[in-house]
Amino acid sequence: MEHITLLIGIVIVTALVFDFTNGFHDTANAMATTISTGALRPKTAVAMSAGLNLVGAFLSVEVAKTISGGIIDESAGIRPEVIFAGLVGAIVWNLLTWLAGLPSSSSHALFGGLIGATLVSVGTGGVHGEAVVMKVLIPAVAAPFVAGLAAMAATRLTYRLARGRDEADTAKGYRAGQIASAALVSLAHGTNDAQKTMGVITLALITGGVVAPHADPPMWVIASAGLAIALGTYLGGWRIIRTMGKGITDIQPPQGFAAQTGAAATILASSHLGFALSTTQVCSGSVMGSGLGRKGGVVRWSTAGRMVLAWGLTLPAAGLVSAGAAYLADQGSWGVATVAVLALAICGGIWAASRRKPVDHTNVNEGPAVEPAGVVTAALQTVAPPPAGPVPAHAEAPAETHAATDAAHPDLRTTQCTSTGQLSARSSASASW
Repeated sequence: MEHITLLIGIVIVTALVFDFTNGFHDTANAMATTISTGALRPKTAVAMSAGLNLVGAFLSVEVAKTISGGIIDESAGIRPEVIFAGLVGAIVWNLLTWLAGLPSSSSHALFGGLIGATLVSVGTGGVHGEAVVMKVLIPAVAAPFVAGLAAMAATRLTYRLARGRDEADTAKGYRAGQIASAALVSLAHGTNDAQKTMGVITLALITGGVVAPHADPPMWVIASAGLAIALGTYLGGWRIIRTMGKGITDIQPPQGFAAQTGAAATILASSHLGFALSTTQVCSGSVMGSGLGRKGGVVRWSTAGRMVLAWGLTLPAAGLVSAGAAYLADQGSWGVATVAVLALAICGGIWAASRRKPVDHTNVNEGPAVEPAGVVTAALQTVAPPPAGPVPAHAEAPAETHAATDAAHPDLRTTQCTSTGQLSARSSASASW
């Protein structure tokens, strides 16, 4: 019993470490657009998000029940070693995608880790396949599209309503709206993502006989999970904030307001229904939708493609890592210790690699180079075609003239380059764009 109690303690600590990584991995969901548009200073934004994540953790336990008794069958012989292995796989994948600056799903990393470890240790009987399909896979596919379409429609409506009004005055109003909607996303994130760790800890307590099956998370579990995700949020996942705020599209205040409002509504609805939704996928879909909704906006599909690839790899990749960890952990105490040492070594190596090119609140808004509009963007945008006739004199001007003009009219750059077919030549002449 003493060994089991010690192991459950290790699982609880590991679950809180995952919750911490979840916090800084998902800070971008609520605050990337607010930071990129200048509505809030970076440190102020993450502090507000952390506080509201903590509050949101106390508002519901429906998602926690989905984790503790919905996806994994706690009566099928699940042991604390299995949960420990599942958490290790989720943490490793979270850190790898954070290092790459990719907003992958912490939720799916957790699901993949638990499923992979359970399949190795218990078999298919330990996984509720129907629950995985209905409450994980279907929402994973549908949520980004729903949020993206809602954000695109809201962005177009927002610009239509503000047509003819002074841009400076409307920008102030939209920035205030962004702050409010970002607060709502942070609150929604606490109601959804903090509960996943609550569910894992509760599952560990059930497998160890500490609490009864199908029990609600104890209050100390709710408080500790809320504090862990709030602390991770406050430290800020600056690499992913840069990708969300600058790497997908250039976000203006009306777009940020529309994207965050649509994402918050989607997340809160899923929390009410008990769907363990990926807030990352919802918010990323909303940002892409807002880029398509603004006339002249450009979605950087190369970045979006890398994100979607990471989404698709998250479940199986975390599952494979956890499966290997579960195999070792099943060998006994030395196996558990080996998994812990390997996990610490991998996490330390990832952290050391991140220090080579650090990203923090001082350089988070240094976005990537502008990517030209692709076929998908051109098909979905309502942009007037370029005028027919000879190439404008600006297109034939030397690189110095282009640089001066681009500095004064940044929005004109992509349009002129695309319409005149001079993009590649100018890119090589003005690499500093």
